[in-house]
Amino acid sequence: MLLATDLDGTFLGGDPEARLSLYQTIAAHPDIKLAYISGRSLEAILPLLSDPTLPQPDYIVADVGASLYYGDNLQSIQPLQNEIDASWPGESRIASAMQRFPDIVRQDEPQLRRCSYYCPPELAKDQALTKLAQELDCEMLYSAGRYLDFLPKGVNKGSSLKKLVEWIEIDAEEVLVAGDTMNDLAMLTAGFKSVCVGGSEPALLEQTQNQTRVMHAEETGCGGIIEAFAHFGFLGAHGVAAENRRDETQTGKAELVMVYHRLPYEEYRVDGKIQRRRPTSPNGIIPTLLSFFANQRGSWIAWSIYEEDDEEDFVTHTSVDAKQYPLLTAARVPLTKVQVDTFYKRFSKEAFWPTLHTFWERAHFREDDWEVYCEVNRAFAERTAEEAAEGALIWIHDYNLWMVPAYLREMRPDLRIAFFHHTYFPSADVFNVLPWRREIIGSLLQCDYVAFHIPRQVENFVDVARGVVPLTTLSQQSCAPRFLTYGCAVGLETMTTAVDTGSRVVRLGAHPVGLDIGRIQNALEMEGASSRMAELREEFSGVKLILSVERLDYTKGVLEKLQAYELLLDENPELRGKVTLVSICVPAAREMTIYNELQTQIEQTIGHINGRFADVGWTPVQFYFRGFPFEEVVAWYAMADVMWITPLRDGLNLVAKEFAATQGMTQGCGVLVLSEFAGAAAELKGAILTNPHDRRDLARTCYLALNLPRADAEARLRQLNDIVSYNDIRRWGDEFIAAIKGEEPEGTESPANPSTNLV
Repeated sequence: MLLATDLDGTFLGGDPEARLSLYQTIAAHPDIKLAYISGRSLEAILPLLSDPTLPQPDYIVADVGASLYYGDNLQSIQPLQNEIDASWPGESRIASAMQRFPDIVRQDEPQLRRCSYYCPPELAKDQALTKLAQELDCEMLYSAGRYLDFLPKGVNKGSSLKKLVEWIEIDAEEVLVAGDTMNDLAMLTAGFKSVCVGGSEPALLEQTQNQTRVMHAEETGCGGIIEAFAHFGFLGAHGVAAENRRDETQTGKAELVMVYHRLPYEEYRVDGKIQRRRPTSPNGIIPTLLSFFANQRGSWIAWSIYEEDDEEDFVTHTSVDAKQYPLLTAARVPLTKVQVDTFYKRFSKEAFWPTLHTFWERAHFREDDWEVYCEVNRAFAERTAEEAAEGALIWIHDYNLWMVPAYLREMRPDLRIAFFHHTYFPSADVFNVLPWRREIIGSLLQCDYVAFHIPRQVENFVDVARGVVPLTTLSQQSCAPRFLTYGCAVGLETMTTAVDTGSRVVRLGAHPVGLDIGRIQNALEMEGASSRMAELREEFSGVKLILSVERLDYTKGVLEKLQAYELLLDENPELRGKVTLVSICVPAAREMTIYNELQTQIEQTIGHINGRFADVGWTPVQFYFRGFPFEEVVAWYAMADVMWITPLRDGLNLVAKEFAATQGMTQGCGVLVLSEFAGAAAELKGAILTNPHDRRDLARTCYLALNLPRADAEARLRQLNDIVSYNDIRRWGDEFIAAIKGEEPEGTESPANPSTNLV
């Protein structure tokens, strides 16, 4: 069958349960073709195509019948469109003629092959208008006591629907038409089975009251369409009711569901058997997220790789820590190694990662990979829907799971969904390169709360979303004093805190992830920590230590930093033999071959620098291409005179915070030189900011840090340490949970670092 439906007041109307029931029925029956028949233009319909809860149409008839499109590729349906184009006199001719009616105002909305106006009822009766339409050889249509449309001759919703039905060769008896206003009259009376949904325009009901093939429904919107399914016998004698209206999703028991790509413990294999161990997370996020399950029932959703031999024996649910978290269950999503390699190690890192970090020219977009990505995200959503109690709080993490909110909202509209974006979120001109931007943004707008590290990333998201759906800003907030406003590439004065999408209010927030301060303290207190620091102190006696710690990634600016270091030594010969750059670069996973070329370039540059400047007893660059135990990294932090962190783009950067905290605990006076394109730059007042895209500025700021007076260095470090110590990982988690619940977090003010609640 074909369901040909008006949008506003009809397919988009009705109570939420009826809408969900109809939408799910259409989704479950591929043999039901769907056509949007709308007074809107295609441009105005596009936001609906980004809503993942709406069934996507097979055909679109827009502009009150003047424009016809395929629903999948949005291309015009030829030759049907050619016939209409031939009879259109042109917008400029009609607009010029209508200037004689100054009280009839042109609608300020997208229009194609039509001219639409706001017209009072008394003016609509003016015979001069009818005469004008005849002179222009146009159709004139008036509806809802307000809207006046000039259309090509012989064109309306009914005529275009008739041509479409003939063209796709579907039996007219298998067509159901639905509408609610007078501009739907032509299609409701075109000879098909039709329904005027509840609340239809009185004039429409009057015009169709004696039409035997037009049903007048009691229920509004989708409820009325459901009535018509039963009345006309579509899907059997009981219509949608025969489909049980809605397949009730079985609710779980978890009050809080954490949706994270990693389990809260690590799995490894011994003799083919899965073993468990404590996580070796590079930061304190996992322990902090676990802490919220101390007193409430919850589930942690994450993937677990299984092999074909394991499929039958795969255990879905396991305990995490029966003693410490007796109410927490790990709900494992079984993925094959091929799925993980495609969805995470290849697609996420080769398509999304470079785009998010503004390196779109490095991105590779593959439709097959996107399908695997969506398949994995749906699996996460299904497991979440099964675990969550009625009205549960769902906390989803990062870009790997962008599509989970879309699938989850459709399955469980009762849930409160929050999303935290750990990775940088770029501006619209960058993000819009993604072929699937509408689907991604449509999914994120199904959340109740979406948060990022800093206000700039929030505003970037809002700008991207505005290009997908018409948003109304509901509230804004000053970014000061919590964040820098000016003098920083990622600074911002005000931030949007709530938007209305037309169907949902989405609240927004900025919550930079904090440190697990206790983890650093424990590392400093470990046996051997003091002796390691003493060794480093002796090794670099008489030499200032410039430290760089990062992963191997083109976003981290490793190569650019090395080139700046060469410039520093070139222009300041007095530094030779007096400074050493120590670079600790953690390699990428073996499967991620995209970094092989970068590694080669880095090694060649280091060889070049050391070859030029090295002297007996002095090596300009010491490069460690491996990860160190955290306690040893902390020892390096404590001994560094300058911490040189210069990513070309970074969502936050926790290394900068780890350095500040370590120096504060050891009474150091090291100087932090930080890229102004790192999210942390908006938060860490006291750092010397640098532009990593400017080699000369990198060298200049590093030189400044090396020669900074001790009193100035100590003052900067005190400021950094106050910020990092106060806004720790626990505060980040507490404030985020409070924001989701709409509560005021406790203790948000500090004399050392006043913090504005960005909710």
